[in-house]
Formats: sequence, structure tokens, C-alpha cells
Amino acid sequence: MRILSAALLTLSLVACSGEEPAKTVRLSGKTMGTTFNITALAVPSGVTEEKLSAEVEAVLADVNAKMSNWDKASEVSRFSASESTEPFKVSGDFVTVMRAANQVHELSDGKFDVTLGPLISLWGFGPRQPEDPVPQDAAIEEALAFVGQSKLLSLDETASTVTKSAPEVGINLSAIAKGFGIDAVAAKLKSLGIDSYMVEIGGDLVTAGENEKAEAWRIGIEKPEPGEKAIELIVPVMDKGLATSGDYRNFVEFEGKRYSHIIDPTTGRPITHWTTSVSVVTDNAMMADAWATAMLALGNEKGLEVAEEQGLAVYFISHDGSGTNGSYITQASTAFEALLNTK
Repeated sequence: MRILSAALLTLSLVACSGEEPAKTVRLSGKTMGTTFNITALAVPSGVTEEKLSAEVEAVLADVNAKMSNWDKASEVSRFSASESTEPFKVSGDFVTVMRAANQVHELSDGKFDVTLGPLISLWGFGPRQPEDPVPQDAAIEEALAFVGQSKLLSLDETASTVTKSAPEVGINLSAIAKGFGIDAVAAKLKSLGIDSYMVEIGGDLVTAGENEKAEAWRIGIEKPEPGEKAIELIVPVMDKGLATSGDYRNFVEFEGKRYSHIIDPTTGRPITHWTTSVSVVTDNAMMADAWATAMLALGNEKGLEVAEEQGLAVYFISHDGSGTNGSYITQASTAFEALLNTK
């Protein structure tokens, strides 16, 4: 992980006052297998571009060291590789993420699940090659034996431990760790005296304060068209996290049929409903990240029910079933509709 660029822009000059000019710092780079972009407004004079860059890099490195499934030395990788069923000591950050994961798992009827790793690999979204045949029923059943976080994992928040019920059980935090990382960077900015910012990693983000036009940050939700970058909707986001989950870019094809990377933990198979993109706005990026995945697994019908029950701001884009490319229906929860009316 390296910060690739950092541009320091002067927004205004303070004449004859002896004060430092107001500054905007923009940082961009790579992390977690994707890219990040940060815009920090009114950066205090004591926070240099170099200092902010180093602080952000340190935060992202720490999150990766704890939650990256691609780093064999990370906390989550060591837990997954362990064959012990004794309590495994974890960091406070790990406890925070697992607590949130358990909450979303329960409220989504198990559609969000951090033990999904065996099925992710089986369907070609991990080490298994995408051109392999669709897995047999017996292989799916075998993988399902080690999926189900409520029955296979035990979190002890007081002792800061996680316990697995069988050596084969592992944890995959890819659907929530990115959001946690965004929030961790945001917390660092706040600690440095920066009150207005946007932190984005891989399309998910959190904002604070107002943008450069002294209004809510305006965030575009993409149309679910592979290879395109068209905007479906502009959403005002202030002091909130936003995440979008879609199946229109990450999928495998076999014998002319497309299989989504979103796998239903209860069936062991990719989702088959018409919903193709879900955007969620919550108080932080971690919960938005997790809920976006859960809502896409649920689909628009059941997902909208859960969104209304939980007071979640959720926006669904679904194929209309006609088979025509680009033909969609959209649905928004009550909380999301209210968000669109924010000035």
C-alpha cells in the first residue's frame, strides 16, 4: 500500500492578517485491492501534506494488518488458518467489526455472513479459477457445513476473543472491513482537527461537514451497466457513510450463464433475484458496507421490508424482468426518500 499522489490546493488567501491560508488536501492511492481518494477541507496549518499522508498510510496499514484476507500474516488470516477451537485473542478493532457483523447477520436473516469463504472459493471468486464448472450439489453441501457465523463462531467481547466450532471454519471480512477502514481514516482526520472531509475507498465512503460549496456532499450512484460510468442518481450525504453493492461487474460466466459474486449463505448458491444494485446510507461506512451486501443478498422485496423495519436508507435498482438491457425499476425506502429531500 502506497499513497500515489497528494495534491495541496489553496482555497483562499487571508490578506494582511498574518494567518495561514485555508487549505484543501487531496490524497489518492491504493489499498485493500482497490483505490482510495480523500478530500480534506480547511486543514489546520500545523498539519502538513506530508504528515496527513503519513497518518493515512499508517491507519490503512493497520487495518490491513488486522483484517486483510490476502495477507497471510493478518489477524483474520491467522484466525482462519488456526486449527484450534480454543478462544483466539483478537484486537479491539476486530471485536468492533465482529460485533457489527453479528448484528447485520441477525437482522438480515443470515444473508450477511463472514464465514462465507468456502462458498466464495467454490464458486470461483477466490483461489478457484472462474472457468471451472459450476460446483456439484455435493460440493455445495460440503462447503455449507462450514458456513453460518451464528452457529460456528462465538465472540466474547469482554475477553476480546473469537472461538470457532471446528478447525475448518474461517472468517472473511471483505464485506465490512473496507467500511471499517474508511471510518478509521475519518477518525484520524477528525483527531487532526479536520471537520469537513470525504473519505472514499473502492466506491464506498463517509463524509463530514460540508463540501467546498458549503453544502452537503453530492454523491453519484452509478447505473448498473457493465463498462459504463453513467450516473443514476445524485444523493446528498452529510456526516454519513454510503456504500453500494452490485453484481453487474463482478461475476463469472459458464456455458453462457452469468453467476453473481453475491452468494446466498442459506442456499450456497449465487443470488437469482432481479436486484442488481443496492445503495445504503447509514451513520458510518462500516454499517453501510455490511448492509449493502446484506440487502443485495436479500433482494428488493425482502430487503425493502427489512429496511423499513430497521429505518434504513436503502435504494434498490432491479431488472424489470423483460430481458431488455438497461430496463430497470428503482425503489427507495422511506428513510432514503427523506434523505433525497435534504437541502
